[in-house]
Amino acid sequence: MRIEKRLHDSQLMVYLSPLLALLLTLISGALLFALLGRPPLGSLYTFFIAPISDLYGLSELAVKVTPLLLCAIGLTLCFKAKIWNIGAEGQFVFGALIGGAVTLQLAESEGFWVLPVIIASGALAGMAWAAIAALLLTRFNANEILTTIMLNYIAVNLLLWAVHGPLKDPDGLNFPESALFASQTLLPVLFEDYRVSIAIFIALFMLVVIWVVLTRTLLGFQLRVMGENHNAARFAGFNSKKLIWLLLCFSGAMAGVAAISETNGPVGQLIPTLSLGYGYAAIIVVFMGRMHPLGILLASCLLGLTYLGGEMAQIDQGLPKSITGLFQGMLLFYLLACDLLISYRVVPNSRSVKPSAITQ
Repeated sequence: MRIEKRLHDSQLMVYLSPLLALLLTLISGALLFALLGRPPLGSLYTFFIAPISDLYGLSELAVKVTPLLLCAIGLTLCFKAKIWNIGAEGQFVFGALIGGAVTLQLAESEGFWVLPVIIASGALAGMAWAAIAALLLTRFNANEILTTIMLNYIAVNLLLWAVHGPLKDPDGLNFPESALFASQTLLPVLFEDYRVSIAIFIALFMLVVIWVVLTRTLLGFQLRVMGENHNAARFAGFNSKKLIWLLLCFSGAMAGVAAISETNGPVGQLIPTLSLGYGYAAIIVVFMGRMHPLGILLASCLLGLTYLGGEMAQIDQGLPKSITGLFQGMLLFYLLACDLLISYRVVPNSRSVKPSAITQ
C-alpha cells in the first residue's frame, strides 16, 4: 500500500472526513472506556445519548451550543480568509470580564436599555481584545497564531485578578467570585424551569447573517479570494489590512457576545472557572462544519454534547472532568488525520511487470 497525491481534491472526502473522524472517535472512546474498566457501549450511551434523552437535556444542549455557535461564527469568517485567530478563548474571557463589570455597575438600574448596553459592552470588549492582535499583525507583521494564543493567557489571568480583587463580592465569605447579577441584568429565559435564554436566537440570527455575507456579498467574495491567495487579493485591489481588522474585530465581538450569554445567562456572576474552553472548542466546530453555516450548527451540537456527556460521565461513571477534553482532542486529531484523504489517497502497490512478459 502506498499514498499518492490526488490530481484534484476529493469533494466527497470533504464531507465524509468529519463523519469518519466521528466514527474513529467513537471506536477509540469505546476502547478507552474498556481500558478504564467501564462497559464500552454503556459508557458511550451515557456520554452521547443519556444527556439528551429528555426535554431538559435538550434544553441544556441548547445552553452549551449558544456560546459555541457564537464563537464559531466569528472564527468562520477569519478562517475563510486564512486569518488564524486562535484567541476566541481570550476574547470570550475579556468580554465576560468587562461585561461583568458593567453588569455590576448597572445593578440598580432599570429600563429597556440595560441589557443592550451589557451585550454591547461584552461585544466591544471582545473586539478590543482582538484588535490587539490585528494591530500587531498589520503594523508589525506579528504572527496572529502566536499573539492570539498568548493573549488568551493574559485575559484569563486578568479575570483571576478581578475576581480575587476589585470585583470580588464583599459579602461572598471570601470566595473568589463576584456578587450575583441583578435579575434585570440577566438575559430572559425562553421557558420557565429551563436555562435556555434569548441568546440562542442571537446566535441563530448571526448564523443567517454570515451565510448571506459569504454567499451574497462582495465581502464574502473578497474573503474567499484572500483565503485562496493573499497576493491575488492584493493585486485585485482588496485592502488586506482593512479586511484583517474587520475580521478579527468581528470575531472578537462574537466571542464577547458569547461571554455575555454565559455570564448573564446560566452562570449569573463572574467566577474564576467561567471559561470551559468554548473558544478552543469553537475551532473544532469550524473545521468539523466545513465553514458552512449548517455544518457549523450541527458541529456545535456535537461539541456541546461532549460537555454534557463529560458531566454525565463524572456523575454516573466516576470519571474525571478531563474526559470532555479528551474526547474533543480525539475528535480534532482524527479530523486532521482524515482530512489528508481530501488531497491524498491510499492505493495498492502495483506489481512490477517483467519485460519478457511484455514481449510475449
